[in-house]
Amino acid sequence: MADVVSQVGIAGLADMLIMSFIIYSLLVWLKRTQARFILTGILIIGAFYLLSQQFNLILTAQILQAFFAVILLAILIIFQKELRQLFEHVALWSFNPALRREKIESEFQSNVHIISESLIDFAKKKIGALVVLPAKDNIQGFLDGGTELNGILSEELLDSLFDPHSNGHDGAVVIEKDRVAKFSCHLPLSQNFSQLQKRGTRHAAALGLAENTDAICLVVSEERGEISLARDGKLTKISGEQLRQYLQNYYTELSPDVTSSKWKDFFKKHYKDKAIAIFVSVLLWFVFVHESRLEYRSFKVPVKNIVAPSEMKIDSVYPESINVVLAGSRKDFFFSNNDDVKLFIRLPDAVEGRNSVSISKTDVLVPKDLVLEKIQPTNINITFINKEQSSKQNHKEEINNGTK
Repeated sequence: MADVVSQVGIAGLADMLIMSFIIYSLLVWLKRTQARFILTGILIIGAFYLLSQQFNLILTAQILQAFFAVILLAILIIFQKELRQLFEHVALWSFNPALRREKIESEFQSNVHIISESLIDFAKKKIGALVVLPAKDNIQGFLDGGTELNGILSEELLDSLFDPHSNGHDGAVVIEKDRVAKFSCHLPLSQNFSQLQKRGTRHAAALGLAENTDAICLVVSEERGEISLARDGKLTKISGEQLRQYLQNYYTELSPDVTSSKWKDFFKKHYKDKAIAIFVSVLLWFVFVHESRLEYRSFKVPVKNIVAPSEMKIDSVYPESINVVLAGSRKDFFFSNNDDVKLFIRLPDAVEGRNSVSISKTDVLVPKDLVLEKIQPTNINITFINKEQSSKQNHKEEINNGTK
């Protein structure tokens, strides 16, 4: 373990942390767009491309490489809006707090405008509505039923959710910052009839949640065309201007400190995405950095592939093996072993007796992507005998042995 840490070093840790942050940011951003499905497909094809490169599948690698060139252009065209938003968020992570505050305030103003204008319009048309704005308390335990939505807040979306002809228009809509989190939710009903007076079920539900949590509940009465606000166990009728002010105060309370809230959100949310980002960055570092570092390894190669004139026979070889040193990245050595390194000696002019042979780099066959650095020794002695004379000598020895 200590050896691995020493190999990674401070620079390697910094490298992995930066890459983890980038991957995490992309994962969170992709969750909010439709690009995540396309990216999943691209990642799968990318994995096939890496495998084809590793196993030297030339045709597959070339086709996939051409595919990536086309898909990159298509992504730039299809996801112009999403990419622009991504670069805007990158700019907000700069060291300029004023820029981040300006962006957040702009988003808050948009949310205030959408909610206030929608509810004022509902009041004019006498369309019933119930909107819940969570604060610090967790309201999930007080919600009954409801459908997850996580849609971007807009006047059109609120119009469709509270359309009297829609199935879920009688339930509450939960808005979290700039997202419609859930709709058609049922809330606990208040028994405080002194405050409710002759108001209906929506008002009882709004007051019931306000009695148990610090959430803001906004109600539009379809009978009177009035807007009411329930908070801290109190139900109050408000005007359109008061509604805007309450919403402005609510969104201001959500983010009193832009810098600290950013970091709090970063450490409190998306644990799964953080784990994935760290795992992927560590894996990428070991594949592309750690395994790409230059390494030297020694191989023992036997002297056995010798091509000599047909009338010659090898009598002895000294030494019987040589040592070669190869250089390459760690991943290039992954599928290599001693059998992949071979020595080929061609001696068309070999003579009977001892032959001193000089070995050069061209005589050694090494795996692809590995470089031959050193040969030791560079000279070997090969002794040849004439096959015909050797045969006669053997025959003579056999006769002598038979006589004895």
